Amino acid sequence: MSATLEETNVTYEELADLENEFDAAETEIIRHQYNLTKALYAKRAELVAKIPKFWPLVLEQAPMDIDEYIQPSDSALLLSALTSLSVSRFEIDADAKKGDPRSVAIRFEFADNDHFADKVLEKKFWWRYSRDGFASLVSEPVDIKWKKGKDLTDGLLGLVKAAWDEQQAAPKKEVKKGPKAEKVELTAKQKALKEKIDKTGMGGVSFFAWFGFIGENISAEESAAVLQEDEEERRKRKAGEEAAEKEDEEMDEDESEDEDEDEDDDDLEIFPTGDAVAMAITDDLWPNALKYFCEFSSGARDNRRWLTCSSSSARARRS
Repeated sequence: MSATLEETNVTYEELADLENEFDAAETEIIRHQYNLTKALYAKRAELVAKIPKFWPLVLEQAPMDIDEYIQPSDSALLLSALTSLSVSRFEIDADAKKGDPRSVAIRFEFADNDHFADKVLEKKFWWRYSRDGFASLVSEPVDIKWKKGKDLTDGLLGLVKAAWDEQQAAPKKEVKKGPKAEKVELTAKQKALKEKIDKTGMGGVSFFAWFGFIGENISAEESAAVLQEDEEERRKRKAGEEAAEKEDEEMDEDESEDEDEDEDDDDLEIFPTGDAVAMAITDDLWPNALKYFCEFSSGARDNRRWLTCSSSSARARRS
């Protein structure tokens, strides 16, 4: 029988600290790679701008974790109007040393079309840390100026944006924690959104509902405070000082409340997997765009040209 951790001189805190070191190293790799390849992506953008419908054709070959959300009506709009797609790590663009490279902005550019007036739709995702030890991408809903009768989300995106704006405009209240905490009632706009979600169901929802993803309710202030507290605890451990610990009962109460809040938030999400799609675009579709375009081209070009394109993509992936 294998020994348990309690039977060794290794602590959970030591394992957690080592995991944090790996996380920090991976974050720095992302930062370095972004700066190293920025000029290459700019060069690629100039080149593919000369290829008609490059990005729509790339999306035609998108991996399953993106493609499964693109409905036929979405595909038709993207094919006819999408002119460019780009990903940037906006926090390190603003502050190269302190910005988190895992925060990303995904930008879609469109030609004139029958569905909306916007020429650019950009969605930002911030990498945040919560007090319950959870780290994830969070976002804000992006409004789309739909033309009359052309809303592919059937009003869902407008409702989530209205509910979000209402929530942001409301005075901030101190939230009581523990078993005696008061349940937060839904506002009128949140109720309208929930009713629409319940009636619609989430099967077959337009890809453009992705612009309404919000995720966990983690503010920039909370995330910064958590990072500072974690850093202080690690410093104390390294110095041999005793770090403050929460009582088990208090942690259980907070976790129970967090679970209830998460369920309420999930009920108002119109695209619950929005963060996963953002990561798929950032980590797969965006860096491998040439590969996906070549895969599409394999059915339209002769074998000799396809092999040349495929070899070039393979070299790009190995580098």
